Amino acid sequence: MRDPYTVLGVPKTADAAEIKKAYRKLAKKFHPDQSTDAKAKDKFAEIGSAYEIIGDEKKRGAFDRGEIDAEGKPRFQGFEGFGAGGPGAPGFRQQAPGGGYEHFEFDLGRGGGRGGGGGFDPSDLFADLFGNAARRGGGGQQTRQPQKGADAAASVTIGLAEAAKGTTARVELPTGRTLDISVPAGMEDGKQIRLKGQGYPSPVGGEAGDAMVTVQIAKHPYFKVDGRDLRLDLPVALYEAVLGAKVNVPTLSGAVELAVPAGSSGGRTLRLRGKGLPSAQGGTGDLFVTLRIVLPETADPELVALMRKWEAEKPYDPRKDLT
Repeated sequence: MRDPYTVLGVPKTADAAEIKKAYRKLAKKFHPDQSTDAKAKDKFAEIGSAYEIIGDEKKRGAFDRGEIDAEGKPRFQGFEGFGAGGPGAPGFRQQAPGGGYEHFEFDLGRGGGRGGGGGFDPSDLFADLFGNAARRGGGGQQTRQPQKGADAAASVTIGLAEAAKGTTARVELPTGRTLDISVPAGMEDGKQIRLKGQGYPSPVGGEAGDAMVTVQIAKHPYFKVDGRDLRLDLPVALYEAVLGAKVNVPTLSGAVELAVPAGSSGGRTLRLRGKGLPSAQGGTGDLFVTLRIVLPETADPELVALMRKWEAEKPYDPRKDLT
């Protein structure tokens, strides 16, 4: 065991607050549940032992006087007891003579609590590292459940129709595992599915973490998602808008027939109830169809002539409400 002052990196003139601060910093750095250092466990044990000596006022005094060594063991001088303090020093108990000399035992106070005659109580460190993971155990002592492994994050992309009806998707986890997961009907973009126990293993024997899979819904070529509703721009011919017509409209469950009222202007929106996305709580959204009037790809002389006649004889201002 090295000199405890050296282990904690503090001078012998350091006060109790400086020693505690150095200990907490090193303990956090090398705690086996937090550090990736291969020797973290040994370093953490050494740090704790050092603080057990010089973090306690009585034991620090005994160490500084040469009564105990860096491991807290008594220093013998021959068979006459302890060199500097001897049998009269604090912390010694003289036992019955035997073997031609008197035996002395140094009380390290390992059973002592905080502020009660010394002893090392790391509960403040555990509170910093694990928050509420440190719980009160039997007999009033501090005990801590084994730390759970870290959660693993992954993502999977599915189509809009798959999100509506539910599907099975294959996901690759950062732990190296590949799983087929069930995506329920009505899944929303960005929502997560928790896979219990499929995360990283615990470094200290606790239960494994969970896998958090974020479900992303691929952009659809013509449907736009608006909550549980869907929106669709539907091209219609000029004569369909003027005369009215029955046209086929795509939905996630197949095409349906929509009646376009005669005299419909471009931008008019019609509703198809129950053709949107289902909800996990029940119910289904609607499909809103907005009409977009599309002229022929090539100019038609008769249409052009008719429009010139309308312009001259039947003009109207479709933008009058904007002025």
